[in-house]
Amino acid sequence: MFLNLVAALTLASAPAPQTADSTPAATYVPHRVYDTKRKRFTDFESMLADITSADIAFLGEQHDDPGTHRLEAATLEGLARRRSNVILVLEMFERDVQPQLDRYLAGALVEKDFIATSRPWPRYATDYRPMVEFAKAWKWPVIAGNIPRKYASLIARGSLTALDTLSGETRAFASKRFSCEHDEYWDRFAKEMGDMSGHGPEAAKQSPEQKATAIENIYQSQCAKDETMGESIAMAYNAAPPHALVVHVNGSFHSDYRLGTAERARRNLKGKRIVVVNFAPVADLDAANADDLRKIGDYVVFTFTPKKAAP
Repeated sequence: MFLNLVAALTLASAPAPQTADSTPAATYVPHRVYDTKRKRFTDFESMLADITSADIAFLGEQHDDPGTHRLEAATLEGLARRRSNVILVLEMFERDVQPQLDRYLAGALVEKDFIATSRPWPRYATDYRPMVEFAKAWKWPVIAGNIPRKYASLIARGSLTALDTLSGETRAFASKRFSCEHDEYWDRFAKEMGDMSGHGPEAAKQSPEQKATAIENIYQSQCAKDETMGESIAMAYNAAPPHALVVHVNGSFHSDYRLGTAERARRNLKGKRIVVVNFAPVADLDAANADDLRKIGDYVVFTFTPKKAAP
């Protein structure tokens, strides 16, 4: 889980593209859905029916799990059968490429040029293209929700004060406000991070204070992502017609336990109903245990991921 987070800080097979009139082409993904409120296993369609009545839905993924990406696309397909006013917001695109994304969705930019100018994630073709294409076919807005990576990297190297060097339109690519408390989210972050800042020949020379500063800066970079994505969700919801559903796709650390981006969205959209889904790859569905995950979200979707053969 946390490897996905660290990779994002430093920087499949999937269903075939669908049209609004086509039959879903996804192959079956073995899975089990756990309803954390009712403390029992349920089915995928029941989960979708519940999400349909929400205002905001978070799909928290492990970035390298093909089954998760197929089920995310299936989630959009299931929601499309139930309502039309859906907005897709993605961690995987950064705010400054929204014009390219809008032009592509409108048919004014061919896919080759869209890919060349929008900095999609490495496995975009298998992992996220199916969702973008489905939204395009249904004429749903797609929002590039994340802070540009180059600005997140500036913060990781020099704290949130690095944003003071930005102005005007450039500054608007990050959230207007930041609140990076040392709260439960910080505790989870620090526990996962450990002493990773102490690796490498240069880091070995760092004092404990310097290492603590390095971890703090990386946390502030993570916070900047959460704040920006939470603001993007709120802006998309507030600009939409009444009773819209915003679906946000992100690495699960950003929404687990309703913290991170989920907490920022809640602050910006008080009183709105938020549903958090955590996709958890497991090697044995029959042994899937939700006891330790009952607070991680409203639903845990266990996806079957075969164990890799030993070399």
